[in-house]
Amino acid sequence: LIKLCNNARGKPLEMEPNKESTCQVVSYPLDIPTITELVNDPAAGAISTFIGITRDNFNGKPVLMLEYEAYETMAEKELIKLCNNAREKWPDIYHIAIYHKIGQVPIGEASVVIAVSSPHRRDAMRATEYLIDTLKITGRS
Repeated sequence: LIKLCNNARGKPLEMEPNKESTCQVVSYPLDIPTITELVNDPAAGAISTFIGITRDNFNGKPVLMLEYEAYETMAEKELIKLCNNAREKWPDIYHIAIYHKIGQVPIGEASVVIAVSSPHRRDAMRATEYLIDTLKITGRS
């Protein structure tokens, strides 16, 4: 059941969410549900997420863990630029959250979480793919 709310004049309410980008580089384990909740919005019909985790191999060689280093302030500024670029490509997306862990990331733990909300799935999914693909190229994540 879908119920549409109208204003006093019988016209549909137009509610534009306050669009936000949250980008952080942290040294503690990433809390995936909390990061995903940051992009939740009553007007959103979709939330797309990408979770990059450490696997136990790379090019046929065993991996014990990954270790990331970054100048946090500069890295966060670059992540915000990345969000702004995504917003230019998909202006209807609502919220974006990008979190990247620095330091040691053991096998099975998330090193990066990207979450995007939008009115419809296509924009959220495309923006999420663009964000991780661009981050991999520019940030060597």
